[in-house]
Amino acid sequence: MTATDLPRLTVRSPADLIAAVPYLLGFHPADSVVVVAMRGRRIVFVARADLPDPGTDPRLPARHLGEVLGRQDAESATVLGYGPAERVTPAVDAVRAVLADAGLTVLDALRVTAGRYWSYLCAAPDCCPPEGTPYDQAASQVSAAAVFAGQVALPDRAALTAQVAPVEGDAREALRRAAARAERRLLALLAEAPPADLLGGRTVRAAGVDAVRTALRTHRRGERLTDDEVAWLSLLLTHLPVRDHAWERTDGREEDISLWGDVLRRAEEELIAAPASLLAFAAWRAGQGALAAVALERALATHPDYSLAQLLDDLLRRGVPPSELDGWPAVGDPGVVRRRPRRRRPRRQIG
Repeated sequence: MTATDLPRLTVRSPADLIAAVPYLLGFHPADSVVVVAMRGRRIVFVARADLPDPGTDPRLPARHLGEVLGRQDAESATVLGYGPAERVTPAVDAVRAVLADAGLTVLDALRVTAGRYWSYLCAAPDCCPPEGTPYDQAASQVSAAAVFAGQVALPDRAALTAQVAPVEGDAREALRRAAARAERRLLALLAEAPPADLLGGRTVRAAGVDAVRTALRTHRRGERLTDDEVAWLSLLLTHLPVRDHAWERTDGREEDISLWGDVLRRAEEELIAAPASLLAFAAWRAGQGALAAVALERALATHPDYSLAQLLDDLLRRGVPPSELDGWPAVGDPGVVRRRPRRRRPRRQIG
């Protein structure tokens, strides 16, 4: 589910909207129900859910979509179902009912599959033939405009998940050796901490602040962290004051998304909670809700009780737009968040 602030894509027909949806989501949907919500003539939110399995109640995902869309101050919506009619039709009907109960005008309801679309609201054979209306996404001006604007539509959600998957093979073996060196380095650092530094907290925080600053500078120069830098940073991020220092300095910049995505893929599995959450926060701030979701799925699969991942997962599931929390977070005590008076607004919010 994604809050959107689109590049200027001109949508004049159902085919144009179908061409735009993959760029709004970040991937081509399949076996999905998608709701494109509008305020006036502007798209303000796009939400996607998996089609219910056969034999399950289609009202459950519909209710959730309705709850999320109810927070978006939308006026109207179009519903699109991707897949076979026997699965799409009950899901689309349930979503239409929920949207109508919420007071949203349903502009159209479409089923999309195999290069054709059908409208549930139009039965005129001259514009909505029973065999469906063909469309060519590759030839669409909307697709061309989205690509020109720098938008990417991956083949499917699995391709998006692959962007946060751990590196394997020889690279992983090298990273494991780097992780062992980082652990020895941390033990030596704690052994050298002054007696007044209880449990070495201040020493670790100082090392972590330095590691975060180095990583941010390195990535903003267009350079990649070394294995030892990734191992050292991911180990120090387990210290909450270090994680919070990194969190305060993370926004929706492409450099932030690139940095935390790289650290997440290269960190040892037991250390991924912080970089995964920081990637999710950066992606959410940039409006890339789908990327934020897959990062949080990976974090919570391994660390289900990690509070920052839980917090961000709740924001995504409730469809909270990033613009509602400009200036957030401001972190005082570790893990305690308060609003900060000023923060740069993200350049774009698309997913």
